[in-house]
Amino acid sequence: MNDAPSIAFDAPEWRIGEGLTPYPDALALMRERAGAIRAGTAGELVWLVEHPPLYTAGTSARPEELTDPTRFPTFDAGRGGQWTYHGPGQRTAYVMLDLARPHGRVPAHDIRCYVNGLEEWLIRTLDRFNVKGERREGRVGIWVADSATGTEAKIGAIGVRVTRWVSWHGVALNVEPDLSHFSGIVPCGIRQHGVTSLAALGIPVTMAEADSALRAAWDEVFGSLAEPAGCAMQA
Repeated sequence: MNDAPSIAFDAPEWRIGEGLTPYPDALALMRERAGAIRAGTAGELVWLVEHPPLYTAGTSARPEELTDPTRFPTFDAGRGGQWTYHGPGQRTAYVMLDLARPHGRVPAHDIRCYVNGLEEWLIRTLDRFNVKGERREGRVGIWVADSATGTEAKIGAIGVRVTRWVSWHGVALNVEPDLSHFSGIVPCGIRQHGVTSLAALGIPVTMAEADSALRAAWDEVFGSLAEPAGCAMQA
């Protein structure tokens, strides 16, 4: 029996990390906060950070897809997915929610719909900069297409872990990272498509502007401005 006090929170706390957050510190904080949410002793949290350059391995990561193992530090993330890069100029958003209850469009106990909601969150964030982010069948993340050349590239990554219905890890949006840093891995196991950023698309956006867009788009998907629960979102 859990004798810890139960605390109800109407909306997640939003926190923006200062400077570059070491990845082990992020893992430790997420693990601790997820446990406290589960125990009812802390509220939900959306934590926005930047990391120093590093590679993280998800539970499906293949060793051969780390093509330059000495370039940056590597970490076992414990989330779903494959290899991912994090670094300066990329906004990583760690989302710690109690998925045993509904959040805006996302009904309770529905991990598939939760991931769909994270995709929608990034799509709506990009829309604020007149960038059309899109889903792709069989591919994780958010993509942008160049209609003139027929090429496309990933601009947003998604990797989640859910422990006893509490989520952690989250999404990463490429604002202005050094895209050459992605060359040390096969990002998310996809060789045939590249990566891009808002800066590479010719859209100068500060991190503060990206954060404001993420905050506004959140309310449309997970918050008070969301439509009724369900996964019938933009394709």
